[in-house]
Amino acid sequence: MAASAPGSKVLLVEDEPALVESVAYSLTREGFAVITATDGERALERFRAERPSLVILDLMLPKLSGLDVCRAIRSESQVPIVILTAKDSEADKVAGLELGADDYVTKPFSIRELVSRVRANLRRAQTQPAGAGPGRLSGGPVEIDLERHEAFVRGQSVAFTPKEFDLLDSFLSAKGRLLTREFLINEVWGADYYGDTKTLDVHVKRLRQKIEENPHQPQHILTVRGLGYKFID
Repeated sequence: MAASAPGSKVLLVEDEPALVESVAYSLTREGFAVITATDGERALERFRAERPSLVILDLMLPKLSGLDVCRAIRSESQVPIVILTAKDSEADKVAGLELGADDYVTKPFSIRELVSRVRANLRRAQTQPAGAGPGRLSGGPVEIDLERHEAFVRGQSVAFTPKEFDLLDSFLSAKGRLLTREFLINEVWGADYYGDTKTLDVHVKRLRQKIEENPHQPQHILTVRGLGYKFID
């Protein structure tokens, strides 16, 4: 069993009873403490009362949409969010990621895959402070404090999600060097990541929106077509 599993509290937000039962049972067997909510309003209530280590969030919910729940959670917490969507469309995936979700799983999915995603996101979130190392990194208009997990752009404090911060750490640690898509996925999401590279593209887009003066004509986070990205001063 992964070291991140025992005692980790997971909030499962899903309105399909059969799926709630199946996922909750599987996560509990893996050592997670599972709390559930079947609508968006209840999800926020349980999130604020329970303070889970990770949220699994369906996008199609009664009372308050999953996207609204994601937006609300991200406005007050950096907890990892894995979104679930029955729609196999790029727009839904991108919308969730742009609101700050860390990962997504498209229905129908295997329980094994979902558990693996939960483990990977928890492991990354829990080990990041210990693995960050001392000191600061800087490049272009950005400076990050690895110990405090703080970031500054042109001298102003800017909030980054855990995945954005990890991605920025990778870029600043290898300024001027090409980082392939595969390398970045392994660095930030882990070698056991099942998803496609669209997740990486969306996170790069969000970094550009927070760093670049003109995100449509980036001067620092550059695309190397067909290969990956690199960060230059």
